[in-house]
Amino acid sequence: MTQIFDNPADFADEALDGFVAANRNYVARVDGGVVRSTEIPQGQVALVVGGGSGHYPAFAGLVGPGLAAGSACGNMFASPAAGQVYRVAKAANAGGGVLLSYGNYAGDVLHFGQAQLRLNAEGIETRTVLVTDDIASAPIDQLEKRRGIAGDLTVFKVAGAAAEAGLDLDDVERLALKTNYRTRSLGVAFDGCTLPGAKDPLFHVPAGQMSLGLGIHGEPGISEHPMPTASELAELLVSRLLADKPEDAGDRVVAIVNGLGTVKYDELFLLFGKIEKLLTGAGLTVVEPECGELVTSLDMSGLSLTLLWLDAELEQYWSAPADTPAFRKGSMAPRAPRSTALTDDAGTSEVEQPTEAAAELGQLAVAVLAQVRDVVVEHEEELGKLDAIAGDGDHGIGMRRGVDAAAAAGEAASGSPVSRVLLAAGEAWSEKAGGTSGALWGSAVIAAGQALGNRDSYTAADARAAVSAFANAITGLGKAEAGDKTMVDALLPFRDAFLAELDGGAPVDRALAVAAAAAESAAAATAGLRPLKGRARPLAEKSLGHPDPGAVSFGLIASRVSQFIDSQLADASVPAGNGAEA
Repeated sequence: MTQIFDNPADFADEALDGFVAANRNYVARVDGGVVRSTEIPQGQVALVVGGGSGHYPAFAGLVGPGLAAGSACGNMFASPAAGQVYRVAKAANAGGGVLLSYGNYAGDVLHFGQAQLRLNAEGIETRTVLVTDDIASAPIDQLEKRRGIAGDLTVFKVAGAAAEAGLDLDDVERLALKTNYRTRSLGVAFDGCTLPGAKDPLFHVPAGQMSLGLGIHGEPGISEHPMPTASELAELLVSRLLADKPEDAGDRVVAIVNGLGTVKYDELFLLFGKIEKLLTGAGLTVVEPECGELVTSLDMSGLSLTLLWLDAELEQYWSAPADTPAFRKGSMAPRAPRSTALTDDAGTSEVEQPTEAAAELGQLAVAVLAQVRDVVVEHEEELGKLDAIAGDGDHGIGMRRGVDAAAAAGEAASGSPVSRVLLAAGEAWSEKAGGTSGALWGSAVIAAGQALGNRDSYTAADARAAVSAFANAITGLGKAEAGDKTMVDALLPFRDAFLAELDGGAPVDRALAVAAAAAESAAAATAGLRPLKGRARPLAEKSLGHPDPGAVSFGLIASRVSQFIDSQLADASVPAGNGAEA
């Protein structure tokens, strides 16, 4: 049980501060995580990894020469926010582009994806490779749906070594993808883990039983089995992984026995010996194996086996030297400390001087954000109750947290170009709301701001671009489609109606009114749909007859914004044809 803390809410941040203090020769603290405290050669690809805290040595412990350039560190078992990922990647970037790599979990995909969009928009070429090694989480014909567990290490190690060797972003990405494809893992748990401040573990395994197919965020396994002997456990793990091997597998493998928190090293070594004999008996050669704690889950009682099938190219990079706080291989020459100090604003960019039109439109954006906050506050309880029917009931409070932060950030940026106002608002929404809706709304607000930019004047074409960018950010990150029973079911009718009205020659305010009505109607119609995405999917029957909370909140916001713009134009407080038009 996790017992050493002052305030459980501060656990992750304070643990990271202590980690940096203990490993200052390797890492330096930045807002959102850590980066190398030593020089990175100019032009080298920066591998940025990350995820929730509670998995040490993953993720911060793998930052150093031969491995990662930086790690974005979220709260306990929670994805880092998009702004955190962005700031870490910006600080780690050495001019050769950024490769983001992390486990395939919904929150991480959304927040890292949002950061990737922003980095690419700023001219920092950024790619992503998801780790999908867990064979228990999806069948072999759905590899892309599998989650990442201890296979993180193989992907990070090969990609980091390739970057260290000076390969370009295309080749580093290619090698990471190849490593992920050739990596398989399976884990077991004997009992659950306990979050700081919690009285009980996240799950229990009955006495005398073992849970097969666990996740590393405290998720229980997919089935329970009588507690095996060590020989039986080794046979189970090896046979399942060999049955799932990649089509082009050779006969040389890396084997990693990974402890998840409380299984002692002597037990891990005992099990590894039996696994090694089984692999050898199957005609495989075990190459530079690892046995110990590599990707943990706080104090979980459990372990996993990972196999990476090598080819000559992958073996070269797996065997290459690395020197990090928690993973060392071979010998590396000492690295000089960074010649430039890292500061908390290392990821910020210089603010443009606003044009008159962009500043005026920024003021309008601040006012619109206040209206969005008001309508969310007004309907917070209603949205929470609607979400509780087939979800976890947090949609109202999550939207409230996000829009409160967005409105405050927008107000603080008042006087800046509209692009800067919406960037600040979107970042704040993403970081404070958390969850899927926070990532999607934050990303969409930022995308709209980027589309509007800092122009000398604005027209209906800019409004078209902003609405399109808003919608594309949500569909691109969330991957939802019409009919999935999500916010997208209201968003797409809104976008389509808005663009159609503009194409027909309608002014922006009229197009907005028609689009808002379409969104509200479409949101109501989601009551007849079964959810195909998100946490409501397993409770699809309960959801029938009730509209989707994300679609409803979008419809409410669209309607309020439309009403506000109408009132502004009626009062002639915003000059038509300039800021008001967009």
